Amino acid sequence: MWQSRLIAVSSFFLAASLSAPAFGANPARPGTINYVEGQVSIAGQALDAKAIGTAELQPGQSLVTQSGKAEILLTPGVFLRLGDNSSVTMLSPSLTDLEVRLDKGEAMVEAAEIHPENNLVITERDGTTRIVKTGLYEFDADHSLVRVFEGEAIVPAGHKDVTVKEKHELTLGGGSQSAEKFNPEQSQDDLFRWSSLRSSYTAEANVDRAQNYSLGGWYGAGWDWDPYFDCYTFIPGDGVFYSGFGWGFYSPFYVGWAPFGFYGHYDHHFGPDWHHWGGPEGEHYAAHFDHGFYHGTGSFGHSGMYAGAHGGPHNVMAHGGDHFGGGHFGGGGFHGGGGFHGGGGGGHR
Repeated sequence: MWQSRLIAVSSFFLAASLSAPAFGANPARPGTINYVEGQVSIAGQALDAKAIGTAELQPGQSLVTQSGKAEILLTPGVFLRLGDNSSVTMLSPSLTDLEVRLDKGEAMVEAAEIHPENNLVITERDGTTRIVKTGLYEFDADHSLVRVFEGEAIVPAGHKDVTVKEKHELTLGGGSQSAEKFNPEQSQDDLFRWSSLRSSYTAEANVDRAQNYSLGGWYGAGWDWDPYFDCYTFIPGDGVFYSGFGWGFYSPFYVGWAPFGFYGHYDHHFGPDWHHWGGPEGEHYAAHFDHGFYHGTGSFGHSGMYAGAHGGPHNVMAHGGDHFGGGHFGGGGFHGGGGFHGGGGGGHR
């Protein structure tokens, strides 16, 4: 009898925790502002930390950065990150027909999940690019350039489509009708490194939130608000999806295979002074203060993050190809030695 009552009470509190609304955040839709730092505005109105998770880029509105950066949610699993002195306009926020225009500056798109029904288009002055595969993409409006670190994009050019594959770039509106190879290691600029760090944060938030649904209550892929990381994170409906930076987004059914976990909560603020977290510019943006994650700037190649290689599930849903910014976690891999969490024994800081 007492066991039945205990189960009933436990089930009640579990259901209550899973159904509780995200405090301080609206339901995420394409265009939701997921992070800002520095000088960022929408329609002339400056954005601050209070805008994170609540402000939304509406059709026809432009988000402008000066000395600042911003992260915007597109379709579930797709992040757009805007660099300094840049501007992006929302043209269509539909899940099946999403289009943004990069008016000036630089943007990166990290796509962990894309469906055939998602028509995801980035427009620049001299052309449009449709992202068709998961991966990592860079757009430079000032030079009419699209660069594919990983994934695949299609660019209409006259009467034909030009396919831009990984490690290739294309100048829009130029004389060349074919993509050219580029060196990914030599193309990791300030926005790339910042995006890598933001990617690690959203991946940590994914594990934090997915654990809450490991016993049920989560169906399908979508965004979920994490009050401890002050951002939305992506939670897949099933399996594990990897970003172009090598970070895994785990479904509640697979989160037990994640290489790190959480034991008690505390705030994980990304902070406005991220430039000083990891040493001088050009060396590394290492070890933000929570778990000592490290992103080497020159570590182009597989990071060894695939769960199947470490005793985890072998049927994870992950795209192939190289990953960026990985391979140096804690100096000794995931388990043993240096440990995934940095330091000498793999423990939390």
